Amino acid sequence: MRIVEANFMESAQSIQDSPSPDKAEVAFLGRSNVGKSSLLNTLTNRKGLAKSSSTPGKTQLINYFNIKFKTDKEAMPFLYARFVDLPGFGYAKVSKSLKRDWNSNLTGYLEQRPCLQIFVHLIDSRHIGLEIDKNVDEFLKATKRGDQIIINAFTKIDKLKKNDLQKLKRNNPDGIFISNLKKQGVIDLQNKITEYLFGN
Repeated sequence: MRIVEANFMESAQSIQDSPSPDKAEVAFLGRSNVGKSSLLNTLTNRKGLAKSSSTPGKTQLINYFNIKFKTDKEAMPFLYARFVDLPGFGYAKVSKSLKRDWNSNLTGYLEQRPCLQIFVHLIDSRHIGLEIDKNVDEFLKATKRGDQIIINAFTKIDKLKKNDLQKLKRNNPDGIFISNLKKQGVIDLQNKITEYLFGN
């Protein structure tokens, strides 16, 4: 199974003005500057699909993308889902009131969106164990419904020494290990997503 189409659908400030929950959704979330936009572009093979910014924390909206998958089954040649690019957390230079609203809207989406099936938590492989990532992990585990899964995806592994990468893999046997630069781990992530959403 592979992605054959990916298109920007719309942006929303909160769950209230989000599109109808009529497709399974995969939410990508991570600390600002973790490489989220780059990963979405690599995963969908669309260079400018998700806009990355040189200013960490600039993305403040929930961005929805329609994704079309090609299968090898004649009876159902195409399957559909949505990828959701969530605002990065940490680093954002915004006012306290905006940050409060932003966090509230993000929490509302994560806790209440009925079609949300997969959380992809992106973690910079060079900075493991940061308090902010621990907090997000704890929040997701406490929020997760029985029909949802969390995928921990470690980014920028090309910047690690071989020994450090081996240690990271040993300590996180269920993780996905990604280098956008070398396109490593991207197919692993796609396969994990499609297997959960659609089965084998």
